[in-house]
Amino acid sequence: MSLRVRGMQDFMIDLAMDKKSAKRILDKVLKVKLDYWETALNELGDVVDVLVEGDDFGTQTSMLISPEMYREIIKPLQKELIGFMKSKAPDAFIFYHSCGNIRRIIPDFIEMGIDIINPVQTTAEGMEPEALKQDFGKDLTFWGAGIDTQGTLPYGKPKQIRDEVKRIIEILAPGGGYVYNTIHNIQADVPPKNIVAMYEAFQEFSAY
Repeated sequence: MSLRVRGMQDFMIDLAMDKKSAKRILDKVLKVKLDYWETALNELGDVVDVLVEGDDFGTQTSMLISPEMYREIIKPLQKELIGFMKSKAPDAFIFYHSCGNIRRIIPDFIEMGIDIINPVQTTAEGMEPEALKQDFGKDLTFWGAGIDTQGTLPYGKPKQIRDEVKRIIEILAPGGGYVYNTIHNIQADVPPKNIVAMYEAFQEFSAY
């Protein structure tokens, strides 16, 4: 939301060169989010199962900002928001969407009470599914990672799709804590036969 207010380039400059201005914007964004969740959860807090929040902190190769800057500026506000959501809906799970390589701040997510991460972009550097499962599988549910929507799904052959679906399920599903989903939304250029191949592979391998 802050990026939409200032524009990505200007807000990134603010974070580096004018932290007071960046924090003022972030404080306003937090107020909007707190007001939204208070209104929503006053009505639905006792019946809702999953609460969805998100910010994209990663790129294909790294984070958009350093983990140190994240912990100094972003995390305190994020922690306040997550804590408020949990106070209003203590039985709900917190689902957090963040694309790209977020490997270095996943422990921070766990610490503040996030239960589910999405989209689990395993094609990004540092997001290898084996390591994610080993390091965080006891503390998080992985919602995503199902198939590469940038490469395999639009451009692969049905056998490649079947093999990738099988591989990811075999890595992330054992012991539970996995919800199969594509890494990102299915785009318009995906051949229908590839969508069918993915669905059939999921049906074949999803039971565990």
